[in-house]
Amino acid sequence: MDLKDIKAIIDLMKKNSVSEFELEKQDFKIRLKRGINGGVPVMPSYEEQPQMAAFPAAPVAPAPLPPPSVPPPPATNETEIKSPMIGTFYRAPSPESAPYVEVGSEVNPETVVCIIEAMKVMNEIKAEAKGVITQVLVENAKPVEFGQPLFRIRPA
Repeated sequence: MDLKDIKAIIDLMKKNSVSEFELEKQDFKIRLKRGINGGVPVMPSYEEQPQMAAFPAAPVAPAPLPPPSVPPPPATNETEIKSPMIGTFYRAPSPESAPYVEVGSEVNPETVVCIIEAMKVMNEIKAEAKGVITQVLVENAKPVEFGQPLFRIRPA
């Protein structure tokens, strides 16, 4: 199972208000669990048994919700580009490069807006909407959570 399949499962969980998902195939097992009201998720866990020690599942308590320093909700006509995973947020493909997008940049659904590094894999994040970037909500090289807003976009 690759990262795209996991992202698709997470999207289906959000759309259908599913709080827990588990899949077991031969020597592969994955379990996804969302927090209360779609809050902080529990990291996906998986086990591969051939020639690897199985990791015991440790009980994980949901993390407390962040303090009120969360950015205010978007204006009614703006939408948010949210993080599809937990990882480290990067605005540019390399430290020497210009950011993918700036405030005022026009984007379409296929425009890459940032990279999120997860487990040493660089994942390009696309806008998935047409519009203009109105706000960058995360600092470069900072950790992000699943579902955390990254950018605000005014639909075109």
